[in-house]
Amino acid sequence: MITRSLWTGGQTNKTGKEIGMLRWVVAACIVIALPAVASAQDADAGKKIFKKCFACHAIGPGAKNKVGPHLNGVIGRPAGSAEGFKYSKAMKGSGITWDQAIFIEYITSPKKTIPGNKMIFPGIKDELDRENLFAYIEQFDADGNTK
Repeated sequence: MITRSLWTGGQTNKTGKEIGMLRWVVAACIVIALPAVASAQDADAGKKIFKKCFACHAIGPGAKNKVGPHLNGVIGRPAGSAEGFKYSKAMKGSGITWDQAIFIEYITSPKKTIPGNKMIFPGIKDELDRENLFAYIEQFDADGNTK
């Protein structure tokens, strides 16, 4: 009596082991997992990207406002609300609260996202760089400590 497995499609390799459907299931799992691995945010890589921001922004323990506001605890904070920084009317009136989606949109093109803001920065065009920068900035609480 010959039986065929639905799992392997009844195919066997040279050693007699069944293959087929199992091979496709494994391949599908790999393909599904790859984008998640490839898009994983890397705060260490984001720290390197932050060098582009450092001339104007500070972050971490003891960070103070510079040409731009300090970024401690910025994620989850309403735009235009860092104490002691003079924001543009556009930023104060934007009505946004910083989250991942708006941060990514803003850092891609600050002038396009909030017209009239005073940030003079062309934006970060690479998607992975933006995500890594977000991961780096997000890890700091309002006191500049890492969460």
